[in-house]
Amino acid sequence: QVQLVESGGGLVQPGGSLRLSCAASGVIFSINRMGWYRQGPGKQRELVATITPGGSTNLADSVKGRFTISRDNAKNTMYLQMNSLKPEDTAVYYCNADVIQQYGGSWFNYWGQGTQVTVSS
Repeated sequence: QVQLVESGGGLVQPGGSLRLSCAASGVIFSINRMGWYRQGPGKQRELVATITPGGSTNLADSVKGRFTISRDNAKNTMYLQMNSLKPEDTAVYYCNADVIQQYGGSWFNYWGQGTQVTVSS
C-alpha cells in the first residue's frame, strides 16, 4: 500500500555528480524519518544519510562534505545530491522511510527497490 521508488542512478566518472530521488506513494498520512542506505559489491548495507520531517540531517562520515540529503514534505519526496563521487561510492542505493497510513495508526518501515550508482572511468 506504500511504495518507495528511487530514480536518478547511473554511471558517472570519478569527481562527477548525481542526484537521487525517492518518491513515496500510496496511502500515506505522514512520513517520519527518511533515509538513504547503500550496499556495495560484497559489502553489507550501510547508512548513508537520514532526514527528519523538520529537516534535521545525519550523514555518514564517508559522505560528509560531498553528499546532501533533503526532502519535500508536500511531495513526499526525498533527494540525495551526490558530488565529488568516488569509485568507493559504487553501490545500490536504497530509500527507506517510516510511514503512518492513518491518524492514530502504527508506524511501518518501508524500503525501495534500489537504484544502481556506478562511479568509474
